[in-house]
Amino acid sequence: MKITIIHGQSHKGSTYHIAEMLAEKLNGDVTEFFLPRDFGAFCIGCTNCFGKSEDMCPHYETLKPITEALDNADVIILASPVYVYHVTGAMKSFLDHYGYRWMVHRPEERMFQKQAVCISTAAGGGMKSANKDMADSTFYWGIPKTYRYGAGVAAVSWEGVKPKLKRRIEAKTTALARKIQRNQGRVKPTLKTKCFFYIMRLLQKRDWNPVDADYWREKGWLGRKRPWRR
Repeated sequence: MKITIIHGQSHKGSTYHIAEMLAEKLNGDVTEFFLPRDFGAFCIGCTNCFGKSEDMCPHYETLKPITEALDNADVIILASPVYVYHVTGAMKSFLDHYGYRWMVHRPEERMFQKQAVCISTAAGGGMKSANKDMADSTFYWGIPKTYRYGAGVAAVSWEGVKPKLKRRIEAKTTALARKIQRNQGRVKPTLKTKCFFYIMRLLQKRDWNPVDADYWREKGWLGRKRPWRR
Protein backbone atom coordinates (compact mmCIF):
# COMPACT_ATOMS: atom_id res chain seq x y z
CA MET A 1 0.00 0.00 0.00
CA LYS A 2 1.31 3.42 -0.98
CA ILE A 3 0.37 6.31 1.26
CA THR A 4 0.80 10.02 0.58
CA ILE A 5 0.33 12.45 3.46
CA ILE A 6 -0.14 16.17 2.95
CA HIS A 7 0.39 18.00 6.23
CA GLY A 8 -1.30 21.40 6.28
CA GLN A 9 1.38 22.75 8.60
CA SER A 10 5.16 22.47 8.94
CA HIS A 11 5.22 21.92 12.70
CA LYS A 12 4.62 18.55 14.33
CA GLY A 13 1.59 19.03 16.52
CA SER A 14 -1.44 16.88 17.31
CA THR A 15 -2.66 16.65 13.71
CA TYR A 16 0.76 15.47 12.58
CA HIS A 17 0.94 12.79 15.27
CA ILE A 18 -2.51 11.42 14.47
CA ALA A 19 -1.73 11.24 10.75
CA GLU A 20 1.55 9.48 11.50
CA MET A 21 -0.20 7.10 13.87
CA LEU A 22 -2.69 6.11 11.19
CA ALA A 23 -0.01 5.71 8.52
CA GLU A 24 2.06 3.49 10.79
CA LYS A 25 -0.93 1.22 11.38
CA LEU A 26 -1.55 0.98 7.64
CA ASN A 27 1.99 -0.38 7.37
CA GLY A 28 2.60 0.97 3.89
CA ASP A 29 5.15 2.95 1.91
CA VAL A 30 4.75 6.54 3.10
CA THR A 31 5.54 9.75 1.21
CA GLU A 32 4.79 12.97 3.02
CA PHE A 33 4.89 16.69 2.39
CA PHE A 34 4.69 19.63 4.76
CA LEU A 35 2.96 22.88 3.84
CA PRO A 36 4.11 25.55 3.35
CA ARG A 37 7.64 24.15 3.64
CA ASP A 38 7.37 21.90 0.59
CA PHE A 39 4.86 24.03 -1.29
CA GLY A 40 3.64 27.44 -0.26
CA ALA A 41 2.64 29.32 -3.40
CA PHE A 42 -0.75 30.98 -3.75
CA CYS A 43 -2.91 30.41 -6.80
CA ILE A 44 -2.76 33.68 -8.75
CA GLY A 45 -6.02 33.12 -10.63
CA CYS A 46 -4.47 33.13 -14.09
CA THR A 47 -6.92 30.35 -15.21
CA ASN A 48 -4.23 28.81 -17.45
CA CYS A 49 -4.94 25.39 -15.95
CA PHE A 50 -8.60 25.64 -16.97
CA GLY A 51 -8.35 27.29 -20.36
CA LYS A 52 -5.00 25.99 -21.65
CA SER A 53 -3.18 23.24 -19.76
CA GLU A 54 -2.19 22.50 -16.17
CA ASP A 55 1.49 22.66 -17.15
CA MET A 56 0.92 26.34 -17.93
CA CYS A 57 0.45 27.01 -14.22
CA PRO A 58 3.42 29.09 -12.98
CA HIS A 59 3.77 26.66 -10.06
CA TYR A 60 3.43 23.44 -12.08
CA GLU A 61 7.05 22.28 -11.80
CA THR A 62 7.25 23.03 -8.07
CA LEU A 63 4.03 21.14 -7.48
CA LYS A 64 4.89 18.23 -9.77
CA PRO A 65 6.54 15.93 -7.14
CA ILE A 66 3.46 16.23 -4.94
CA THR A 67 1.12 15.63 -7.86
CA GLU A 68 3.00 12.47 -8.80
CA ALA A 69 2.89 11.25 -5.20
CA LEU A 70 -0.87 11.82 -5.08
CA ASP A 71 -1.38 9.95 -8.34
CA ASN A 72 0.75 6.99 -7.25
CA ALA A 73 -0.83 6.62 -3.81
CA ASP A 74 -3.44 4.06 -2.83
CA VAL A 75 -4.40 6.17 0.19
CA ILE A 76 -4.20 9.96 0.44
CA ILE A 77 -4.17 11.53 3.89
CA LEU A 78 -4.93 15.26 4.13
CA ALA A 79 -4.18 16.53 7.62
CA SER A 80 -4.75 20.05 8.88
CA PRO A 81 -5.15 21.69 12.26
CA VAL A 82 -8.15 23.98 12.54
CA TYR A 83 -7.44 27.65 11.91
CA VAL A 84 -10.48 29.88 12.53
CA TYR A 85 -12.86 26.96 11.93
CA HIS A 86 -11.27 25.93 8.63
CA VAL A 87 -8.09 24.39 7.24
CA THR A 88 -4.82 26.25 7.30
CA GLY A 89 -4.17 28.83 4.61
CA ALA A 90 -1.37 26.61 3.31
CA MET A 91 -3.73 23.65 2.84
CA LYS A 92 -6.37 25.82 1.17
CA SER A 93 -3.80 27.32 -1.20
CA PHE A 94 -2.53 23.83 -2.02
CA LEU A 95 -6.00 22.52 -2.84
CA ASP A 96 -6.74 25.62 -4.95
CA HIS A 97 -4.08 24.44 -7.39
CA TYR A 98 -6.06 21.30 -8.20
CA GLY A 99 -9.30 22.95 -9.25
CA TYR A 100 -8.64 21.81 -12.82
CA ARG A 101 -8.81 18.21 -11.57
CA TRP A 102 -12.35 18.47 -10.31
CA MET A 103 -14.85 16.37 -12.24
CA VAL A 104 -16.27 19.49 -13.85
CA HIS A 105 -12.93 19.83 -15.66
CA ARG A 106 -10.26 17.10 -16.10
CA PRO A 107 -10.27 14.51 -13.30
CA GLU A 108 -7.36 12.08 -13.04
CA GLU A 109 -8.78 8.60 -13.62
CA ARG A 110 -6.56 6.97 -11.00
CA MET A 111 -8.40 8.93 -8.32
CA PHE A 112 -11.47 6.77 -8.86
CA GLN A 113 -9.73 3.75 -7.29
CA LYS A 114 -8.29 5.44 -4.20
CA GLN A 115 -9.24 6.00 -0.57
CA ALA A 116 -8.69 9.26 1.29
CA VAL A 117 -8.63 10.35 4.90
CA CYS A 118 -9.22 13.90 6.15
CA ILE A 119 -7.84 14.55 9.62
CA SER A 120 -8.23 17.72 11.65
CA THR A 121 -7.64 18.69 15.27
CA ALA A 122 -8.43 21.71 17.39
CA ALA A 123 -8.11 22.81 20.97
CA GLY A 124 -11.79 23.68 20.70
CA GLY A 125 -14.07 23.16 17.70
CA GLY A 126 -14.18 23.50 13.93
CA MET A 127 -13.09 20.00 12.95
CA LYS A 128 -16.23 19.33 10.93
CA SER A 129 -15.84 22.41 8.74
CA ALA A 130 -12.09 21.88 8.35
CA ASN A 131 -12.60 18.29 7.24
CA LYS A 132 -15.26 19.42 4.80
CA ASP A 133 -12.77 21.85 3.26
CA MET A 134 -10.55 18.89 2.39
CA ALA A 135 -13.26 16.32 1.65
CA ASP A 136 -14.87 18.62 -0.91
CA SER A 137 -11.73 18.26 -3.00
CA THR A 138 -11.37 14.50 -2.57
CA PHE A 139 -14.98 14.01 -3.66
CA TYR A 140 -14.73 16.25 -6.70
CA TRP A 141 -11.40 14.64 -7.63
CA GLY A 142 -13.42 11.44 -7.94
CA ILE A 143 -12.11 9.55 -4.91
CA PRO A 144 -14.90 7.07 -4.04
CA LYS A 145 -14.21 6.70 -0.32
CA THR A 146 -13.20 9.50 2.05
CA TYR A 147 -13.01 9.01 5.80
CA ARG A 148 -13.15 12.01 8.14
CA TYR A 149 -11.67 12.13 11.60
CA GLY A 150 -11.78 15.25 13.72
CA ALA A 151 -10.36 15.30 17.25
CA GLY A 152 -10.96 17.99 19.82
CA VAL A 153 -7.72 17.64 21.77
CA ALA A 154 -8.22 20.45 24.31
CA ALA A 155 -4.54 21.31 24.02
CA VAL A 156 -2.20 23.35 21.86
CA SER A 157 0.46 20.63 21.62
CA TRP A 158 0.56 16.83 21.43
CA GLU A 159 2.38 16.72 24.74
CA GLY A 160 -0.54 18.52 26.35
CA VAL A 161 -3.16 15.99 25.21
CA LYS A 162 -4.45 13.94 28.13
CA PRO A 163 -3.50 10.22 28.24
CA LYS A 164 -7.16 9.15 28.24
CA LEU A 165 -7.81 11.06 25.03
CA LYS A 166 -4.66 9.65 23.44
CA ARG A 167 -5.94 6.14 24.16
CA ARG A 168 -9.21 7.05 22.49
CA ILE A 169 -7.30 8.36 19.46
CA GLU A 170 -5.27 5.13 19.37
CA ALA A 171 -8.47 3.09 19.28
CA LYS A 172 -10.03 5.29 16.60
CA THR A 173 -7.00 5.15 14.30
CA THR A 174 -6.75 1.38 14.76
CA ALA A 175 -10.39 0.95 13.70
CA LEU A 176 -9.91 3.34 10.79
CA ALA A 177 -6.78 1.52 9.60
CA ARG A 178 -8.67 -1.76 9.60
CA LYS A 179 -11.45 -0.28 7.46
CA ILE A 180 -8.96 1.09 4.96
CA GLN A 181 -7.08 -2.20 4.74
CA ARG A 182 -10.30 -4.13 4.34
CA ASN A 183 -11.44 -1.86 1.52
CA GLN A 184 -8.10 -1.74 -0.27
CA GLY A 185 -8.65 -2.54 -3.95
CA ARG A 186 -12.40 -2.86 -3.44
CA VAL A 187 -13.69 0.70 -3.38
CA LYS A 188 -16.28 1.69 -5.93
CA PRO A 189 -17.79 5.09 -6.72
CA THR A 190 -20.94 5.98 -4.82
CA LEU A 191 -24.19 6.81 -6.57
CA LYS A 192 -23.50 10.47 -5.81
CA THR A 193 -20.12 10.31 -7.57
CA LYS A 194 -21.57 8.56 -10.60
CA CYS A 195 -24.48 10.99 -10.86
CA PHE A 196 -22.15 13.98 -10.72
CA PHE A 197 -19.85 12.36 -13.31
CA TYR A 198 -22.75 11.85 -15.73
CA ILE A 199 -23.95 15.43 -15.30
CA MET A 200 -20.43 16.64 -16.12
CA ARG A 201 -20.38 14.26 -19.07
CA LEU A 202 -23.43 15.99 -20.51
CA LEU A 203 -21.70 19.35 -20.16
CA GLN A 204 -18.58 18.05 -21.92
CA LYS A 205 -20.69 16.80 -24.82
CA ARG A 206 -21.71 20.41 -25.37
CA ASP A 207 -18.06 21.51 -25.64
CA TRP A 208 -18.60 24.17 -22.99
CA ASN A 209 -14.80 24.23 -22.45
CA PRO A 210 -12.91 22.82 -25.48
CA VAL A 211 -9.83 21.88 -23.42
CA ASP A 212 -11.93 19.84 -20.99
CA ALA A 213 -14.12 18.35 -23.71
CA ASP A 214 -11.07 17.19 -25.67
CA TYR A 215 -9.71 15.55 -22.51
CA TRP A 216 -12.94 13.65 -21.89
CA ARG A 217 -13.10 12.65 -25.56
CA GLU A 218 -9.52 11.32 -25.50
CA LYS A 219 -10.28 9.33 -22.36
CA GLY A 220 -13.29 7.77 -24.05
CA TRP A 221 -15.61 9.01 -21.32
CA LEU A 222 -18.01 10.55 -23.84
CA GLY A 223 -18.39 7.01 -25.13
CA ARG A 224 -18.58 3.80 -23.13
CA LYS A 225 -15.40 4.06 -21.05
CA ARG A 226 -15.54 5.10 -17.39
CA PRO A 227 -12.66 6.05 -15.09
CA TRP A 228 -13.70 3.55 -12.40
CA ARG A 229 -13.62 0.55 -14.73
CA ARG A 230 -10.27 -1.20 -14.94
